[in-house]
Amino acid sequence: MTPIADKHVRCAAAFLAASVIVAACLVATPAVAQGAPDYAAIIAAPDRTDADRQTDNRRDPLKLLVFTGALAGMKVLDMGAGGGYSSELMARAVAPAGTVYAQNPADLGERAKARFNARLQTPAGKNIASVTRPFDDPLPAEVGELDLVTFLFFYHDTTYMNVDRAAMNRKLYAALKLGGFLIIADHSARPGDGTSVGKTFHRIEEASLRREVEAAGFKLVGEGDFWRHPEDTRDFSVQPPSGKPVDEFVLKFQKPM
Repeated sequence: MTPIADKHVRCAAAFLAASVIVAACLVATPAVAQGAPDYAAIIAAPDRTDADRQTDNRRDPLKLLVFTGALAGMKVLDMGAGGGYSSELMARAVAPAGTVYAQNPADLGERAKARFNARLQTPAGKNIASVTRPFDDPLPAEVGELDLVTFLFFYHDTTYMNVDRAAMNRKLYAALKLGGFLIIADHSARPGDGTSVGKTFHRIEEASLRREVEAAGFKLVGEGDFWRHPEDTRDFSVQPPSGKPVDEFVLKFQKPM
């Protein structure tokens, strides 16, 4: 091989190696950017309130955060936000650029409203957007392309409220981007109870809820068993808490791509 030809070969090899390195960086960068937050550090944040830490003892939120897969920059809707306990956890997970739309109906109780409004004044609440709207029309028309919807322990309440649940589920489906997720957790009712014990026992039959949600086009893609208590007889009200174990299901639905 002549010196000139050898030089061309060495240059081509160097160019190829550099191209591989650049390609590897381009592939690796999004993976780093999209890495899951440190959920344990979120829960351990020193600026969280004592009241929220007490709720942690009952809720064990780490498992839920992992199950949701919330990432920095996401747009999230928290249905039935109440005092904002779960809204703040999600807001911390999607910070700094993400947004949590915390939906509550206009007739939210004064105590929950006060807790929620106080939360909005804190640094952790700066990316929470308060949305006072009915369950069956939860978002303004201009808000869409959501990554995630959470609906925690409030779906059963809509069974005895003046809510069109079929319309509600269609609205949630429309608000999500393709491939977006809906996470629903609730207290289990007995097989056959359906939606009949929402007001008396504050429960809902898992199969009934699933049928309603899937009717809107959602596909069930995951189930969480971390709040399961098979010993629960499911024949008593969960409100007020009695100290008895309560079986709770967590379902992950997806808007198909």
